[in-house]
Parts: sequence; C-alpha cells; structure tokens
Amino acid sequence: MDSVRPESPYQPVIEALENYPQKKFYNVSKLGGAKYDTLPYSIRVLFESSVRNYDGFLVKETDAMNILDWKTKQNNVEVPFCPARVVLQDFTGIPAMVDFAAMREAVRNAGGDPVKVNPTCPTDLTVDHSLQIDFSKCAIQNAPNPGGGDSQKPMAKLSPLKAQPRKLPCRGLAGCKGPCGAGDASRNSGQFSAQIENTPILCPFHLQPVPEPETVLKNQEMEFGRNRERLQFFKWSSKVFKNISVIPPETGMAHQVNLEYLSRVVFEVKDFLYPDSVVGTDSHTTMVNGLGILGWGVGGIETEAVMLGMPISLTLPEVVGCELTGTASPLATSIDIVLSITKHLRQADVAGKFVEFFGSGVSQLSVADRTTIANMCPEYGAVLSFFPVDNVTLKHLKHTGFDKAKLEVMEAYLKAVKLFRNDESSSREPEYSQVVQISLSSIIPYVSGPKRSQDRVAVSNMKSDFQACLNEKSGVKGFQIAVEKQNDTVPVQYEGNEYKLSHGCIVIAAVISCTNNCNPSVMLAAGLLAKKAVEAGLVVKPYIRTSLSPGSGMVTHYLSSSGVLPYLSKLGFEVVGYGCSTCVGNTAPLPEAIRNAIKQGDIIACGVLSGTKNFEGRLCDCVRANYLASPPLVVAYAIAGTVRIDFENEPLGTGYNGKSIYLRDIWPTRRELHTVEEECVISSMFKELKEKMEKGNKRWNLLEAPESTLFPWDLKSTYIRCPSFFDKLAKEPVSPQPIENAHVLLYLGDSVTTDHISPAGSIARSSAAAKYLTNKGLTPREFNSYGARRGNDAVMTRGTFANIKLLNKFIGKPAPKTIHFPSGQTLDVFEAAELYQKEGIPVIILAGKKYGLGSSRDWAAKGPFLLGVKAVLAESYEKVHKSQLIGIGIAPLQFLPGENPSTLGLTGREQFSILFPPELSPGMTLDIKTSTGKVFGVIALFENDMEISLYKYGGSLNFVARRFL
Repeated sequence: MDSVRPESPYQPVIEALENYPQKKFYNVSKLGGAKYDTLPYSIRVLFESSVRNYDGFLVKETDAMNILDWKTKQNNVEVPFCPARVVLQDFTGIPAMVDFAAMREAVRNAGGDPVKVNPTCPTDLTVDHSLQIDFSKCAIQNAPNPGGGDSQKPMAKLSPLKAQPRKLPCRGLAGCKGPCGAGDASRNSGQFSAQIENTPILCPFHLQPVPEPETVLKNQEMEFGRNRERLQFFKWSSKVFKNISVIPPETGMAHQVNLEYLSRVVFEVKDFLYPDSVVGTDSHTTMVNGLGILGWGVGGIETEAVMLGMPISLTLPEVVGCELTGTASPLATSIDIVLSITKHLRQADVAGKFVEFFGSGVSQLSVADRTTIANMCPEYGAVLSFFPVDNVTLKHLKHTGFDKAKLEVMEAYLKAVKLFRNDESSSREPEYSQVVQISLSSIIPYVSGPKRSQDRVAVSNMKSDFQACLNEKSGVKGFQIAVEKQNDTVPVQYEGNEYKLSHGCIVIAAVISCTNNCNPSVMLAAGLLAKKAVEAGLVVKPYIRTSLSPGSGMVTHYLSSSGVLPYLSKLGFEVVGYGCSTCVGNTAPLPEAIRNAIKQGDIIACGVLSGTKNFEGRLCDCVRANYLASPPLVVAYAIAGTVRIDFENEPLGTGYNGKSIYLRDIWPTRRELHTVEEECVISSMFKELKEKMEKGNKRWNLLEAPESTLFPWDLKSTYIRCPSFFDKLAKEPVSPQPIENAHVLLYLGDSVTTDHISPAGSIARSSAAAKYLTNKGLTPREFNSYGARRGNDAVMTRGTFANIKLLNKFIGKPAPKTIHFPSGQTLDVFEAAELYQKEGIPVIILAGKKYGLGSSRDWAAKGPFLLGVKAVLAESYEKVHKSQLIGIGIAPLQFLPGENPSTLGLTGREQFSILFPPELSPGMTLDIKTSTGKVFGVIALFENDMEISLYKYGGSLNFVARRFL
C-alpha cells in the first residue's frame, strides 16, 4: 500500500517531522482543530488510518469525517479500519494459511495466476500452540538423592540468589566429575542433546552452565515429531508467500512475541511514519494496547481478508474513559488489579466498546501492568483497552533495548500528531462516552472461578466460597454435593504412598506467563515464594500435575539468573516448554489412579492456573473446578494441596522440625521483588531474546519443506487438507437463495460460547473425529489435538459441537449429540449433519442470548458451514462471531425484541422455510414459515452493504479471491 496517494484530498497535510526532514507523516491534528483535540486517543488512531488509506472506494472521505465527528456519530455509522499488520498464532493461523494455499489452487483452476495470491498486509505467524505437556516432572528430578548425604536434612544456607535445591543434577554436563555422577552423559543423549538458548541454568553442585532442562527437550522433541507435517507446511508458507514471516516453535507465545519483538509502536516504511496497529487471530491480541498500539482479536475469516488488503468494518464505538486513582496494596499483584478492573468494567457494561485509561493511577502502573490489564479485555467484553504512549512507555522501551534514534523519532512523531499522553500537560483529557472511576487503593488479592473468569473470590473468602459452591445447585458456580458427602475422602495409592482425595483437592497447578502473567514481578514472586517454601521444608504432593510454561525464553532467563528456577523445579514446577499448554487444555492425562479415585468418589477436584480462561472441563474432563490465580498463589495452593484453606488462620503445611508454615511466612515483600527485578530483568535480556529469535533454532532451520508455487497436497495426510470453501468461486455475486424446509440441527440455550462450538483440546476417543482418524490407521496416541489438526477440515468438521459440555435441548443433558428427525435416531452432531446433507435437507441452529460468546474462532463459523448450516436463529449474538458467520456465508438471524422459541411456541422439531428478497438491505425483517403453519418475523443482522455483499459472494474468502481472476 503506497504511503502517499496523489489523488488523496489529504495530501496537503503531509509534512516533514521537525528536526528529521527526511521523515514524512500525515499531520492529522491539523485536519480537525479543536474537534481532533477532544477525540479519545484510540479514535485518533482510527482517524489517521482512514486519512492515510483513503482510496475513494474501500475508504472514503466521508469515513474520515465520520470518525472526526465521533462524538455525535458513535454507534451510528460503520467505518473502515486498515491495520498496519496482522499477527497469527498457529492454531488459528494454520487454517488461514491452508485457505491461502487453497485459494492459489482455486485461482489457478479458474484461469488466474496463483503467484498473485499473497498477503498485502505484513503478517507474522508464531508457532506456539502445538506444545503439549507429555512430560512434566522429569524422572531424573525424583531420583534418589544424587548428591549424597541425608535428603531429609535441611538445605545448607546459601546466598539469597545462589541457593539451590539438592535434587537437581546437572543432567550430563560434559566434563562434570562432581558428586552428581553425570560424567559425560550428554555425549550419549541423542535427540535430546539440542539446547534452547536464553536459559543459562546452573548445575546446583558446581554453579556451571548445564544443558536445557530435560523436560523441555523431551516435550520439544515430541512437539517436532507429532507436528512435523504442520511445521513443514508453515515453512513452505514462509518460503512461497510474500509479506509473511513465521516465528518458529520453541521461541515463545504469540502474545509475548508480539509484545517483545514484533511491536513497533510507530511504523516506518520508506521514511513514512504512522501508528502501529494490529489485528490477530487470538482474542488476547489486545495485550499490545498496553504499549499504546491499537489492536484486537478478530476471526480468522476477517483476518484473511485484512491480509489481502480489505479493511475491517466496525461500528464507530463508544469509548469508555477508565480513570485510575490511588495506589494498590503491597499484597496485591497485577493479577489482582486485572481481576478487579475486570469486575468493574464488566459491571459498567463495556461490551462492544473501546476502553481508554487515564488518571493519576495510570502513571503508577508499569508497562507490564498495563499489558496485563489490556490482555483481559475479552473477559470484560470490550473490543479493546488502550493505554496511550507516555513517559512510562518510553522508559520501558529504552530499558528493553529499543534503538535510541528510533525512540527519539517515535516521541517526536507521537507528539506532533497528539498521540502522546503527558500527565504534566495542562491540556484537558479527551471527551469520553462515559467515565468509570476505579481506586487502586481498594484492590485486594483475588482468585477467579470455579467456572468463569468473571466470578472473583477474595482469597480471604476462598474456603467459605468453595463450601458455598458445594452447597449450591448445579450452575455457573454450584456443584450440588449432598451435605453428608461434602467431607468424604477417597484413599489412593500413588508412587508407593497413600493419599486421601477430598472435595477441593488440587490435581493440576500450572504457572503460565504468556498473557496476564507476563509481568516479571508476579513470576519472580512465584519463584521467591518457592525459594522460601523449599528452605522452610515445604513440598508439593507428587500426584499434583505441576508445570511451568514461560511465555518466552526471557522469562526462563530471569527466573534462572535470579536463582529461583531450581526452587520452582524442586516443587515440581519445572519448565515444560514454550507454548500454549495447560491454558488451552494441552495437558497430559492425570495419573490413572488419581482419575479413578476422583470418579469413584465423585470428587470435585480442582485446577489452579495463572492463565486467562477457566471454563468447566477445559483443563481435564474430571477436573470440575478451575481457578485463575496469580503465579505465587498457584504455587501456594499447590503446596496446600487444596482450595479449602484459610491462608490467614491455617498453615500451608509442616516444615522442618514440625513447624507450621503460614503463607505470610513465605510471601515475598515488594522490596524483595523490586530488588530481584532490578537485578535480573534488564535490557540485555530483551536484546538477547531478539537476537536469538532472528536466528531461529536448529530443528526449524534443518526442517525440509517444498518450494513449489502450489502446495503439493498429500491425499493421505491427516493434518493438511485442501478445504472446499472455494469450490463455487465466481466473479459475480448471486442473489441469496431461499432456505426451504430446514430441520434444526441443534436447539441451544443462552451463552453458547465458541468453546462449545469450535473444536479445541484433546480428541476424545469416542468422538466422530476419533473414528475418522482411526479409519485412517491412527492409534489414540497419534490423535494429537484439535488445535494441531486445524488444517484438516475433515477433522475440524467432525469436532464442531463435540464439546462434552454442549447442552442441546433435544437431548436434555450435556453431550455432543442431537436427533436426526427423519429417522428419529440420536447421533453425534456430525453424523446427523452428514445424514441431512446426503438427504439434501438444509439445517439451521436455534439459540438463545449471546450466541458465540468467548474467544474469536474461525472454526466456530467454518465448522457449522461445513456441517451444512445455512442460518443461525438466536436472541442475540456476540458481535465478532456474528461477523464470522456472515464471512463464511451463514445468515445470522435474530428474533424480534421480546420473542424467542418459547414465546413463539416453537419446539425445534418443526421444519423452517426462509425466503430472502432479491435485494437485501441492512437490518431488514424477514418472514419464517414453519411446517406447522406458524409465521413469524426475524431480523437479518446485516449491518451494512458490505456485509450483504460478502454474503452474496458466499463469504469474505470468495469475495476477495475473485479479485485474482
């Protein structure tokens, strides 16, 4: 996209930057005068984009003027937005790249030039979601005391940053002749001899560098083995597509890489400056808004359109000003701040709005705190949360190795276009749609759960709240356990010892640092707490599935260099690798004895993790209560072994000499954290991380991949398949076809999330996807996960609506089943849909309020489309998911206000006929006729002419692909 367009009416405001005559930019602050000065900072970014990307067709002059008139036009007009770049992660990125490969195939078949099919918008794809925890506690870690001596005696006193646990051998350091006895074992370590850099871990007996933890190497080797085909496809994509780069596995998580490496804050292309902005295929793309970068997550379908030069269409949003005042309690972590703000903003009803932070409290938050807050945007429903660039941002960038000259240009540009926030400035704050005030002083430590991230529980009330959950009826919090069974225990033998499981027992504890825990202070707090716990003689029960999954090598680096990593390992929190693991359900099964005991006693077992999501059953089907907590609290609860504990009055456990150890005894002070953070989290780490990322890694560099213009599809592949989305590629649109005598595939209630719709996590052995893979000759050990197989539409279609918690009203209990009405059979959803398609019968979905809630997922639309769903009829929709349905060619229909299936007397067993007029118009009412003779009106939720055009072309992919014909 050219930076200067001769036909643009805005060319007169192109200026040279003061003191940098070679640097050009649109000085948009001169276009609106006082009106521009009152715009929220986030809206100023939208305005600049509309001015710079004006082409008279996709982006018109009226669009820019509407944005400038934001105060009167908010919620009333649609405006286009052209992001500066796109970020993909591999789970959602692989279907996008498969679609690009399929698009090349379709364009070639239609007589076009496939070489022309490339992203036009800079795109980065981070391979980070395929990691699974096949190994957690390394076997060698639990070996008999490798250093000799009495393992029951307390550790010798070492210096605060050099103390090491006794049971961590150096794992075969070449030339090591010490008491660990490893000798030159590394020479014979075979496939596990490779090292991941950025992790200078020390041998506890010699304080010399040792190879990467064995657990990391084992998990990484498994990842490359099971995902080789996918990785080869990604490498092919990086070779043949222009304007796309692939960040290989073992580097870090997409959100962290986006924040530490990909973010520009200010873009510079051929000496032309403009604000950095981004859309991604993950809802937590919003994390970078803490750096003053406008970004949010959209569906893969919309993202693919952006990659091909299409703007995103959005309703000019309301902007809620969130004023932060006061100072947070020393005991409150950034997670506590996040969850508190999440609660306040959810109560303020910011769904579908922008949130912009201001006030004296903002300057007291580090950039890490800001990105943590911005990351939780999906949990309180806002499109994005925005922290304008200020002195704190610049200081952070300076400390993280940002080029000094670029920083000076960045600051000058942002001030020139009034995108720099200065607390000391006498100018007034922007005008907001509404203002929400939050006092940081009122924030106390919380956890979130047991089923939803918005349900906060004060740590001080955790024990009583869990008790209340046992008593409550089954629902969003209750488990409905009979009073006489609430104190039941189930004995279990594990590793030669007997343990007793009871309600509230913890069986999964995961410290994750990719998104809301990337803040160094909370990770170091976990490490320092672990150090104090080990020194006090506390342990974690061995059956608890513990893991530490850093967001990047930098996290491991500062945990290691601060001396706390061995203590985390001692408690079982050993580094398992770099990628999404427990948070997305990629955790190894619990020990069979533990699973059996949980099922035998109908135990409400718990998982505690420092992630962002905690839907029931997400971690493991037998773990019904999941809590989000800060990293130090994850460690604390793991030591306690239960959530039924009052930390103030009950000890975590018994230490050396039979002494009771309380949480307050091992909780690190802010001064301790500050000291360690200053010593360990330094600019050299960020600089080193960037250098190592650019080099890639040995496995990736040696991976072979084809270089042909068209991808050589392997018909036997169970990972990569050419999808059928472009089978009806046409140059001209067609009139919407009527939907006649459609059956209802599923009759769903309120708040059906994309987790219920889109395949995620492990592939159940009894599922339709498992049957397909078994027929392909695979064993259950080779099934991998739905995320890893997102490039195979046959697997993903079979996994659509396969969630075990799906509640279909036709069935009456949670199960991925439905009724095929012509035969009366109860079948898997896929099997029923397959029968309907063979019979030529269209299907629709009936749903309640907030259909499509949750993370943005393209397969939540693609899957239903391939199941033959022609329309969804719901009481209301999550906006992003509604756009995805249109983008794939499914009509989103909404009941009239006050109406729903119950008020209309619908059972869902009727057949439905929907007639579309030749000329659709936004928001028009259509009539639906049922086989019982009932006729009622519904609203066609097409918000503008562009959405109608996309629907007529059969979705956005076909709309864009036709341009290459």
